[in-house]
Amino acid sequence: MSCTCQDYRSADLQILMHHIYEYKKGIRNLVLHTMCHRDKDKAEHLLSQRGLDYSIRTVNEGKINIFFGNPDCIRVVRSFGDKSLSDYTPEEDFILGVMLGYDRNQQCLRYLDKKEGEKKNELLSRA
Repeated sequence: MSCTCQDYRSADLQILMHHIYEYKKGIRNLVLHTMCHRDKDKAEHLLSQRGLDYSIRTVNEGKINIFFGNPDCIRVVRSFGDKSLSDYTPEEDFILGVMLGYDRNQQCLRYLDKKEGEKKNELLSRA
C-alpha cells in the first residue's frame, strides 16, 4: 500500500499517530482508539508498518475500535471475544480499564456498580 502524507490528514489518523507516539514513549501499555471505518486500511498500514500488535472491532456501520499496544494486553483483549464493549462482563470491563490506565479506584467503583446491577437483573428475572 503506497500512501502519501496527504492520505493521513484526517483527524482520526492524526490522533492515531499521536497514540502510537505515546505507546512508543512508554506512556501507555494499551491504547483504545475509536475511529471512522473508512480509514481502517490506512490505520492497519500504520500499525503494521511499525510492527505493533493490534485488534480491530466493529462498533457499528461507520466506526471501529482499534486496540493496540503490548502483545500480552492484546492477547487479553482478544480473549474477551468479538463482543461489543457494552457486553463485557464486569470483570472484563475492570481488566480493560486497568490495562488502559484508568484510575484504579474509579474502576473498582465501576466494577462494584456493574456487579450490583447484575444482581438486581438476576433477581428481577427470577421474579
